[in-house]
Amino acid sequence: MQVIRFFRHILLAIGLSLCFAAAHAQLTAGKDYTPVKPPQPTESGNKIEVLEFFWYGCPHCNNLQPALESWLKQKPADVEFKRIPAVFQDSWIPLTKAYYTIETMGLVDKLHQEMFAALHRQRVQLRDANAIFDWAATKGVDRKKFADVYNSFGINGRTQRSIELTKKFDIPGTPALIIDGQFLTAPSMTLKADRSVDYDRFFKVVDGLIAEARKNKGSK
Repeated sequence: MQVIRFFRHILLAIGLSLCFAAAHAQLTAGKDYTPVKPPQPTESGNKIEVLEFFWYGCPHCNNLQPALESWLKQKPADVEFKRIPAVFQDSWIPLTKAYYTIETMGLVDKLHQEMFAALHRQRVQLRDANAIFDWAATKGVDRKKFADVYNSFGINGRTQRSIELTKKFDIPGTPALIIDGQFLTAPSMTLKADRSVDYDRFFKVVDGLIAEARKNKGSK
């Protein structure tokens, strides 16, 4: 009986592997993703780097958050996830600086989703620095400390870096994910017949591109 069970487990594992491979084989360049040309270097060492380009004011970025948060809880151990606020115009800069301030102060877990909620559910107007400082204060953050970090040289430098990365990766819109500097995909590439986003399909694409990036790392 133990031998039979052993072979059953082997056959099940083979079947799952074949299904997994088949799912990845269905990914189509130009439809499910766009190759990054030329591929860009990553800063995550041996890990697979996944960058989320987003903007707090983007409703599509807000809609992505629940599915993204679920994926992050079960993402592969060899994946390093980073958020990059995209910058397409100067009016995006205050919220870009807001994210980097939140990150620098170690407040991502506390304030990242709260920022989305303030903008998209509570309709708080956060168009300039003072409005952002006032909002942070309502969340129990020292207003002066937040303002000092927001206006610091380091935050200005990171904001400039966001502007450069948005151009370098040729980000077409937000949200968009860059997989290990090689592939760009976005929820807008996995729409259902009714034009709503198929988030299950989207994260299958993400997992498939991660697998491809992993394979590419192994071949180097």
